[in-house]
Amino acid sequence: MLIIQNLFLLPSNLNSQRLSPSLAMSTPTNLIDFLVNQANGVKGLADLNLPNVPHQYIQPLEGRLHSTKIVPHESIPIIDFTNWDDPDVQDSIFDAATKWGFFQIVNHGIPIKVFDDLKAAVHRFFELPAEEKKNLKENSPPDVVRLTTSFSPHAESVLEWKDYLQLVYASEEKIRAYWPAICKDEALEYMKHSEALIRKLLKVLLKKLNVEVLDKAREHTLMGAMVLSFNYYPACPEPEFVAGVAPHSDVTSITVLLQDDIGGLYVRGSDADTWIYVPPVEGALVINIGDALQIMSNERYKSIEHQVVPNRSKTRISIPIFISPAFDATIGPLPEVLENGDEPKYKQVAFSDYFNYFFSKGHDGKKTIEFAMI
Repeated sequence: MLIIQNLFLLPSNLNSQRLSPSLAMSTPTNLIDFLVNQANGVKGLADLNLPNVPHQYIQPLEGRLHSTKIVPHESIPIIDFTNWDDPDVQDSIFDAATKWGFFQIVNHGIPIKVFDDLKAAVHRFFELPAEEKKNLKENSPPDVVRLTTSFSPHAESVLEWKDYLQLVYASEEKIRAYWPAICKDEALEYMKHSEALIRKLLKVLLKKLNVEVLDKAREHTLMGAMVLSFNYYPACPEPEFVAGVAPHSDVTSITVLLQDDIGGLYVRGSDADTWIYVPPVEGALVINIGDALQIMSNERYKSIEHQVVPNRSKTRISIPIFISPAFDATIGPLPEVLENGDEPKYKQVAFSDYFNYFFSKGHDGKKTIEFAMI
């Protein structure tokens, strides 16, 4: 099991902001205090049955996903992972990571019951009374457990319609002490299954970069930190105006995502202004390349923008595992990638600096990657 410190620590300077007096009287006056400090989150806001979303959630016109931007009858590859060490399977993964940056895998060895138990645990957690969730926030070390809403509410100009709980895959002692009892066993069981899968995926991706061994040093750089996130998107009265998650690419090496059957995930198409729907597939996991691996592969692999749209009538959940460099790692193009004389496209950067820059602002597409460019 991996030991991680100081990962996913977000600044705590969450300034309150007041709503326009023209909004419905039932909307909390101090929205950030209601959402964050009182731990009501968007779940608490949705429970008020407001006819409209507060203006802080309204995306500008250019930020909304209109149906005309969605490419019909196209989706990311689905790869059978049964024989993961078969050269043809590895070529399929390499092609998907190179051309799409996203793919789904089936027959990966994780039992469906583990998925179902975990999804039920996510719903149980977010249905807890706000007072219990507030107590968790106030009594959990943020390097192990963090509960918040939106993305980075202290820095965003527009809030996102999402609550999330992050569980850092730390020492067994810290997990047993601090992960919430209502979902601890299911989360830990899922992570124990997933860790073996993650290693297989990274071995395949590294092999195609001429890196044959995932040794301790490379493990520290590629997967020195793993964070399980419970994402909760309550039903939204005006989904056409908001983002569950605004367009962004992940800062990770890779992300492994378990979707429920509601749907709402879209990835950037080959044309700059198009989006491709990622349908839920029974028993599948969605895999995507993150910025860190794009940098380390010198752009052989691509991290692709994606976004989430909430549902008007149903609550959606998703459960990503963010597999990232250790917080104290340095990332840059791998020597093996440059050994044929390719010029590096990125400098060597401290992952902690890259990570902190990502959270210093709202989601803004692929702009974070510019931080590491030469």
